[in-house]
Amino acid sequence: MIRVLYVTGWCRSGTTLIGNLLAELDGVEHVGELRYLWTNGVLGTGTNRLCGCGDKIEDCGLWSAVLTRVAGGDPDRRREYAERAVRRQDASLRTRHTRARLSAARARSLALPPAVTDMVRLYEAIAEESGASVIVDSGKFPAEAAALCGAPGVDVRVLHVVRDPRATAESWRTVKEYIPAMAPLRSTGYWVGFNLASELIGRAFPGRYLRVRYEDFARDPRAALARIMRLADLPGDPPVDGEGNAVLHVNHTVTGNPDRLRRGPLRVRRDDRWLATQPPRDRAVATGVALPLLPVYRYPLVPRRKGA
Repeated sequence: MIRVLYVTGWCRSGTTLIGNLLAELDGVEHVGELRYLWTNGVLGTGTNRLCGCGDKIEDCGLWSAVLTRVAGGDPDRRREYAERAVRRQDASLRTRHTRARLSAARARSLALPPAVTDMVRLYEAIAEESGASVIVDSGKFPAEAAALCGAPGVDVRVLHVVRDPRATAESWRTVKEYIPAMAPLRSTGYWVGFNLASELIGRAFPGRYLRVRYEDFARDPRAALARIMRLADLPGDPPVDGEGNAVLHVNHTVTGNPDRLRRGPLRVRRDDRWLATQPPRDRAVATGVALPLLPVYRYPLVPRRKGA
């Protein structure tokens, strides 16, 4: 049975870095935001066509083999498969579908949406071509995580990563290479929706679920990764030392933060630059929209720099 660590939550929360660190472990393949393989890798309608290895997705050795295994080698047939896969995703795996997918998962319904069958087939192909025993999918769509909880042939664990909504709103304020900007009202609305939907999974399947705050991960990445590894039944030591130092090698991520292309030595540290750069109005908007969830995730009403 394929083991999948599905990462959910909202974007700009450190999930790409967490996934790439886990990929340093033997037998682990971080595939990034796998949902976008079809739009980015086949249809060319997404925001970026590069694999984390630096090649175009269709030219990458891993993804070329996976796509051939799943969708065939003929370009027209592959495009037809990709278009169908995207339609199926939109029909049953949007965030608003999370409750329905959880109900089916709890009932162990045999009538899986075709999009879920597509996901399992894709994971099987990745495992076959990469040799990985654990696949990390940082797709962040709660409905996908919920659906996988009831899918046969997949042993899914759900990692819910949360970051201060003011920090994510400030990150979204500026363009980051191929990722466009987003206003704080919209980005924080998504923050609330994605995190509330992710909480539903934790209530339905507490034994498969772990919530980690970005701030706790950045403060002590070794301890946070150890918790995540226990969730995913990954043996060995976390791939980062007590000072937060690590080395990243080549990965094969689809989409995700542009930093996924980074390799070599790095030091994990908390990024609090947003406290100095965020306009007061933007911070007020993000605070107001996220207000009911701030105490749930232990975020102060008025954020301050450490030691301030």
